[in-house]
Amino acid sequence: MSKKIIRQKIHDSFLRTALKNFSAQYPAARARAFEGEDLESLRDRVSAIRDNALRDLPCLVERFRERAEGAGATVHLCGTPEEARSVIRDIIRDKGAEYTVKSKSMTSEEICLNPYLEKAGIRTLETDLGEWIIQLAGERPSHMVMPAIHKNRQEVAALFSRETGRACPADIPYLVETARETLRDAFLSARVGISGANVAVADSGAIGLVTNEGNARLVTTLPETHIALIGIEKIVPSLAEALDIISILPKNATGQKITSYVSLIRGPSECHDLHIVLLDNGRRQLAADPRFREALKCVKCGACANVCPVYEIVGGHVFGHIYVGGIGLVLTPFFHGTENARNILGLCIGCRRCNEVCAARIDIEGLILDLRERGAKFPGQKALFGTLMRNRSLFHGALRAAYLAQKPFQGRDGRIRHLPLVLGGDTGNRSLPPIAERPFRDLAQEREKVAPEEQRGRERVLFFSGCLADFVFPDMCRDTVESLECLGYSVHFPREQLCCGIPARYSGEVGIARDMARINTEILMKEQADFVGTICPTCAISLKHDFPNLLEGEPEHHARSLELAAKVFTYAQLAARKITKSRSAHEGESVTYHDACHLRRGCGVFQEPREVLEKIAERKMVEMEGPDTCCGFGGSYAFKYPEIAYEILKKKMESITATGVNTVAVDCPGCKMQIEGGLEGITSRIRVEHTVTLTAERLRE
Repeated sequence: MSKKIIRQKIHDSFLRTALKNFSAQYPAARARAFEGEDLESLRDRVSAIRDNALRDLPCLVERFRERAEGAGATVHLCGTPEEARSVIRDIIRDKGAEYTVKSKSMTSEEICLNPYLEKAGIRTLETDLGEWIIQLAGERPSHMVMPAIHKNRQEVAALFSRETGRACPADIPYLVETARETLRDAFLSARVGISGANVAVADSGAIGLVTNEGNARLVTTLPETHIALIGIEKIVPSLAEALDIISILPKNATGQKITSYVSLIRGPSECHDLHIVLLDNGRRQLAADPRFREALKCVKCGACANVCPVYEIVGGHVFGHIYVGGIGLVLTPFFHGTENARNILGLCIGCRRCNEVCAARIDIEGLILDLRERGAKFPGQKALFGTLMRNRSLFHGALRAAYLAQKPFQGRDGRIRHLPLVLGGDTGNRSLPPIAERPFRDLAQEREKVAPEEQRGRERVLFFSGCLADFVFPDMCRDTVESLECLGYSVHFPREQLCCGIPARYSGEVGIARDMARINTEILMKEQADFVGTICPTCAISLKHDFPNLLEGEPEHHARSLELAAKVFTYAQLAARKITKSRSAHEGESVTYHDACHLRRGCGVFQEPREVLEKIAERKMVEMEGPDTCCGFGGSYAFKYPEIAYEILKKKMESITATGVNTVAVDCPGCKMQIEGGLEGITSRIRVEHTVTLTAERLRE
């Protein structure tokens, strides 16, 4: 994605404000909408409904076609966008219509229907207010549910003034009334109406539409011909399944209990005929793909965009192609080709917020990572991950060279500043910690030589440090070993351990990540231990979840990776096991806590760090607003897209400083590096430390 376009969106003050306000209001609205309901059970049902429907898709398509035609509709099954467009064009021409009225339909955006019909001499009028606005502007939707969220009232007033030929003030009620007056005549005179559908029911041949404006009902009832364009993945077996989808859609999309209009249409009426155009466009093939099938489970609620920190910064015209948000990144290569997906797949920061809110429980982040494997690789990437990171001697030698090379960029406090292209421009206030003179693996070797004999009966922990902690924060690793030993564990650091493979996985080098999973599994499983502990949640996800997935095709290694996964715990989990009833919260120094994305949403760990901070480190907890919002680190993301990363970080810094505390605790070395570097530019009073360091300090006392 062009850096110029990204900067334009970052500096679009209205876009930023609109998206920020909606992002702030959405979680509370969503929670209120689902109040009193078993949300997780509903998500489970919707996921199962979509799963089962996709497995039986060919049969459901035929059953729906049979029942819809039995009810009097004409059904057209179209394999490609070209075929669907030509069918719709021919229907309109057969009716002698010169223009159509159209209700909002993302499927029509998918096949670029409007431009096609315009070239064929058929005017298409969008009647959804948001869609009409962007049609007048000559743009595409920036959100699946709120297509014109990026437009302010002044821009809309200018568009309406141009369209109507009279000056329209930037007054929202006036603009809405203008749209109503302008569009009403078209509803009454149009001979063809075009709509999409949110669901189709195989048992009855009915289609369901969920809308907030009355335009959809006017489009589907007033013209003498109604054309419904529907992706075949929207077909479900019966009304019961359809109602679950209709129930979750408005709540998950905008935080509404229910939309204004829910319409079920079965067959034509006496006054008009009904044509249903079922679109394949690769859906059958995708439904047969065991890995990427789940992308078709999407109910098009747009929630993945609502919570995405990157979308909040740049909007849908950057973070997507036709379909936007996390699921848009996944669907683009299948519906619109890899050439349109190549530049946007890298924009995902990997915070997993999309997975957390997805109505159908789609593993959006995992699908994006797998798609990166199919994309173009950066020159030299394979050599970096394949040769350097798998060879400890080469890797350590390169880091030693980097330690020497960093010296000209270090300030008096040792931190790195003024690196070209990384910390320049909008990110000029940030700094980085230096690579340590000696990594922890060297210090651990010396420490174990003089360490006392392990106490019998202690639970044994293998410490998997992760690269950042090992080579940049060796003191953090030392704190880990000492505090765990103080809490009653016996700790050993296997010096042969390699990188967990996440950098390779996130860059699309899955084969290299698989090799590293195999090697690390063998290294960690050759020693007897009760636990494998880590202070990096990304490493925890890799060891606990990625290793078994990567090694699934290798039975022997897969079995061992599952054994390893059962032993993997984060530091906070291990420390929390040692909390006794005699330990109580300390009313001394206050601390706020930042939830690392991969810890909270990847590992499901969020209570344990707070308990450790209160009951072992004896700090008083002060919660910040949005403790689990992303800090903008994302591994190499902060260096690939520094402007976006810094804008995300600023929101986190505002939350931290608003608490008034002097210490922020984190459970991720990467989050420490990101937040520490950002806060340094605005305040020197706030200290950023890993929970393990704060705990070790108290235990040493």
